[in-house]
Amino acid sequence: MSIEQKKIKVWDIPTRLFHWLTVGLLFSLWWTADSGEMEWHQICAYSFMVLIIFRLLWGVIGSETARFSDFIAGPKKVMAYVTGKKTSPVVGHNPLGGYMVLFMLAVLSLQLVSGLFSSDDIFTEGPLYSMVSSDVSRWFTWLHKVNFNIILACIILHISVILIYAIRGNNLVSAMISGNKKLSDEELSMLSNTPKMASSILAMSLVLILSAVIGYWLIAPIVAFL
Repeated sequence: MSIEQKKIKVWDIPTRLFHWLTVGLLFSLWWTADSGEMEWHQICAYSFMVLIIFRLLWGVIGSETARFSDFIAGPKKVMAYVTGKKTSPVVGHNPLGGYMVLFMLAVLSLQLVSGLFSSDDIFTEGPLYSMVSSDVSRWFTWLHKVNFNIILACIILHISVILIYAIRGNNLVSAMISGNKKLSDEELSMLSNTPKMASSILAMSLVLILSAVIGYWLIAPIVAFL
């Protein structure tokens, strides 16, 4: 690291854990569906539901860089970033990255919701399957399959952007592991203050509450069946 650079805390532990657990669970969801392990697929899906709901809540009450209000930018800020006319350094998600985060959360949420109403027409049905007609369930099942292709496209785009930034000397993966980002003295002087981090105890409490509710309602019956 250059002596002209300093590290600042950008990503809190809950945000980083969400990111890497999402990577692991997405792979597990693909593998269990592809291998026909549908009970485990459901367990992974409901565990993933805990993560997604937590992230949506953390986007409101979490650390400064995790909040939607921090990285949802208007058209002017987006254009300023794209054209290189930004007046201050980007600490968390940049304006384009912020919209990518929103889109990813949207498609992942859609995948979870559609799965609740889906059926494989053999053994496995979503917990809300009986609440809709067979035609509606078939539509949700189709959506569940098609939306997964959109998720794959998002993953490819995400990895491609990470590689481009790495080539330009900005290691996003390292920041998401350590939570720190390197800024020059000049960039630090342009910041009004460093990002404020929320309590990890608050995050843990949210996860425990969500795990208890979803675990009792959705996961426990499947585990009892295994």
